[in-house]
Amino acid sequence: MSEETPESLIPYDEIVQEALRDVVGRVLREVERTGTLPGAHHFYITFRTRMPGVVIPKHLAERFPDEMTIVIQHRFWDLKVAPDGFSVGLSFGGVPSTLQVPFAAVTDFVDPAVDFSLKFQAEGAEGLHEEHDPAQNDVPQEAAEEVADDGSNVVSVDFTRKK
Repeated sequence: MSEETPESLIPYDEIVQEALRDVVGRVLREVERTGTLPGAHHFYITFRTRMPGVVIPKHLAERFPDEMTIVIQHRFWDLKVAPDGFSVGLSFGGVPSTLQVPFAAVTDFVDPAVDFSLKFQAEGAEGLHEEHDPAQNDVPQEAAEEVADDGSNVVSVDFTRKK
């Protein structure tokens, strides 16, 4: 009997990634519907800036050529959520900007208020996502909380195959 796992003909990794991205969409749709974040909830969303469908101002694309983290907390507007992504207005250095981000480009979704985190492989991206600079949109310093490193409520999906 062989101990080698046979190659799956069902794309489980893609199905799970899609289901977890639906969590992000559902959470953002609720914020869009109510127009506010409940309680102390706020979100750090990291995404690949070069993915198809990402639309960000040129100065941000130059500053963040690969990956960018945004904060949805105090200063955001016009949050619109579609089945395949979202758009939101944020301020960077006092300059208002609108960003469009497909869910396929999202690599991290964190709600530090409840130590919740989802990590994704950006669809079509090679390799694991890299460490990145902190979020760059305008956020009050007192609101920039550290995410707990104890791993509580963290869902990490790693689909690297053993060979």
